[in-house]
Amino acid sequence: LKKALSDGHKASDILNQCLIPAINLVGDYFSCQKYFLPQLMMSADTMRAGVDLLEPLLLTENTADAGPTVILATVKGDIHDIGKNLVAMMMKNYGFHVIDLGKDVDTDAIISAAMMHKADIIGLSALMTTTMQEMKNVIQAAHDAGLESKIILGGAAVTSDFAKEIGADGYSEDAVGAVELVKALMPEK
Repeated sequence: LKKALSDGHKASDILNQCLIPAINLVGDYFSCQKYFLPQLMMSADTMRAGVDLLEPLLLTENTADAGPTVILATVKGDIHDIGKNLVAMMMKNYGFHVIDLGKDVDTDAIISAAMMHKADIIGLSALMTTTMQEMKNVIQAAHDAGLESKIILGGAAVTSDFAKEIGADGYSEDAVGAVELVKALMPEK
């Protein structure tokens, strides 16, 4: 990347013509089981390092509007965040504005953050069946607060049927799918 920059390539061109197509290919390989979680994580780490290097330059270039604003949280009572962290990393790599609230996050904190940041998407994670009900509480609180944010779910215990049942706007079983889901829900961003 440093060589490409010193050769005069724009940071936005490097990101859009090299890094994003590469991470898309990794996602495709992961989907067809040519790559597995270790390769996905290594690629995401590499992408993050590249984005970190390019980010100051990207901010100074006249690039397109930023991607959607995404609030991510592992719901109250659940301390598992490896999957959520991978989703956050992948979303940042795609230019989404990610606010990661961490793990064991109270419903009120999620709603407050979504309101403060005018979130396009609220992404909720739960690994345990005992904490999945908290997702329903967040969805209800978001509706009660009048939020227009789309709410997506993920986590080992969560299923597509559960997401539909509690009124979520989408579900993904992995980080690559979460990126695609946000792109589908926010086509204009």
